[in-house]
Amino acid sequence: MDRLFIGFLSNKMAKAIDKKTHLKGYDRFVELSRQMMVGRDGKQQQELVAQVLHSVVPSPVLSLLRRFIPANKWIYESNAWFAKTFFVWLVGECELKEVEITNKNGKLEPQLSGVNIKKCRYLEESGCVGMCVNMCKLPTQKFFTESFGIPLTMTPNFDDFSCEMIFGQNPPPFEEEEASRQPCLGSHCPTAKILNSVCPKL
Repeated sequence: MDRLFIGFLSNKMAKAIDKKTHLKGYDRFVELSRQMMVGRDGKQQQELVAQVLHSVVPSPVLSLLRRFIPANKWIYESNAWFAKTFFVWLVGECELKEVEITNKNGKLEPQLSGVNIKKCRYLEESGCVGMCVNMCKLPTQKFFTESFGIPLTMTPNFDDFSCEMIFGQNPPPFEEEEASRQPCLGSHCPTAKILNSVCPKL
């Protein structure tokens, strides 16, 4: 099942950029991510990822989901459980965690809608801040928050490669986040070596 998911998403990525690679499995997925970065700035990379995401879940389907699925505590917790259960192939081992979300009355409400990615597979394999921010964090947040109607904030940790996802929490402006101040990992970043430059974040 994991191989099917990886292959399906990789095929969508390859089609979006009309590129191929001899690699297979997760290595192919990461390599296609790097190819999506080539010749594009951060904003263009995010737009391309959005295109891939919308090819997986078309806009009419998203519109129906937004119309008939309310954004509430149960939905947030269900999405956290779904991410923890079905996206191990993409990001590695996860665990649910309780977080506090501001409800409609402006009060903090505890709910089990947090996901702690212990060591993100994508970040570890890529070793790249730019890939994490532009190919995962920002487009995924925007897709869930704006297209899917479910607020999502993702906070990567570039020291230990962990990441926290909080469903039900609107993401802050990127310039206010620590990730916006995280420099390229330089000589430790395979993508920077391939591009012969510092990976663009924005």
